[in-house]
Amino acid sequence: MPTQLEKGRAFRALHERDGAFIIPNPFDIGTARTLYRLGFEALATTSAGYAYSLGRRDNTITRDQALKHVRDIVLTTDLPVSADLEKGFGDEPETVAETIRLAGAAGLAGGSIEDSTSRPDDPIFDLDLAVERMRAATESARSLPYPFTLRGRAENYLWGRPDLHDTIRRLQAYQEAGADVLYAPGLVTKEDITAVVRSVDRSVNVVMGCVVLRSPLQSEKSALCLSETV
Repeated sequence: MPTQLEKGRAFRALHERDGAFIIPNPFDIGTARTLYRLGFEALATTSAGYAYSLGRRDNTITRDQALKHVRDIVLTTDLPVSADLEKGFGDEPETVAETIRLAGAAGLAGGSIEDSTSRPDDPIFDLDLAVERMRAATESARSLPYPFTLRGRAENYLWGRPDLHDTIRRLQAYQEAGADVLYAPGLVTKEDITAVVRSVDRSVNVVMGCVVLRSPLQSEKSALCLSETV
């Protein structure tokens, strides 16, 4: 089993090499083992996929539950694992920083912090606070004894705000705050994706699609999504 330092370096190297690579999203130990055997180079957990596997809505899992889940995924294979850490399980920058510290203790090679409040009436954090939260996450990540790849997420498109200009402005701000990778889930056109990639000088995550998995012994469906880093 590689050390956490080796996993952190390997995950960072994937983002620094030429070309794109695919990071699949396991939602439990079984899917993690399957994806490992298929030859993927890294894994990234999905908050929605994990919540759905428990019969819960997204953004209803506690931090303790999420960290136990990612720790199980980390221990399942020898691949580097990045986690969907939602909004850091709190609004305050101090809470976000603590979440990153705990993510490191769970063995993660990286993780994402999003700018969604999860409140339908006011779904996106004010930019100044969002940047402050990202800066706190960066400082916490840099304090870890290995390279932790921090992903900054702009959530406009997932909350009915398809504003490309504001999305790019936010991603650029998160880059300046120290995010190593940038992500705007919900982009669907080649033109918009290209515009985002050209507007920043970090690697960019893009969700390429989902497939539905159905167990022959169960009626429930689970979504397996693939993220591509370009």
